[in-house]
Amino acid sequence: MKLYDISRDIMTTKPFGDDPAPELSVLSSIENGDACNITTIKMCTHQATHIDAPKHFDDEGSDIGALRLAPFYGKCTVVTIDGCLTGEDMEELLPHCRRRIIFHGNGKSFLTASAAQVLAETSVLLVGTDADSIAPAFDVMRPHLELARANIAVLENLNLEGVEDGEYIISAFPIKIAESEAAPCRAVLIDEGKGL
Repeated sequence: MKLYDISRDIMTTKPFGDDPAPELSVLSSIENGDACNITTIKMCTHQATHIDAPKHFDDEGSDIGALRLAPFYGKCTVVTIDGCLTGEDMEELLPHCRRRIIFHGNGKSFLTASAAQVLAETSVLLVGTDADSIAPAFDVMRPHLELARANIAVLENLNLEGVEDGEYIISAFPIKIAESEAAPCRAVLIDEGKGL
């Protein structure tokens, strides 16, 4: 078995758009004579590798704390896609994929609204991308809404460097934050066919 850490670091990853940069603040420090080290963090919930809940684009959608855990662990397919997937592309791709699909596109792998519509009519549980958003800049809302209304989990801003296409087990549980529309996660791919 081989483990691939596909998470980006919260502190070193460039924030999305105009989102604020994360900040660490020291509450106590052994170096300063305190009994232990304690740090606080201030950050956007969409910083680095994270899960979008349906609430992100739908006020009636579930928040992160209410999401089922099953979509975030299980067999998945990693596939290289560069650019925007259409509904027609997705129909051709789906027969070769598990119920969790990770798109590897060097930060340029997106779903159009039509691709999200096709996914919404299937039993897919989770889609992920190494781009900072699952949706292209020219249509951010519609793909997210289609996926949200179908309760398909969205995993964004993965680090897939060195990961080959194929089948893996994914573990990517979001931090439990009641009422939040997103949360960071530690995403890992497990290749059972390779040794440590």
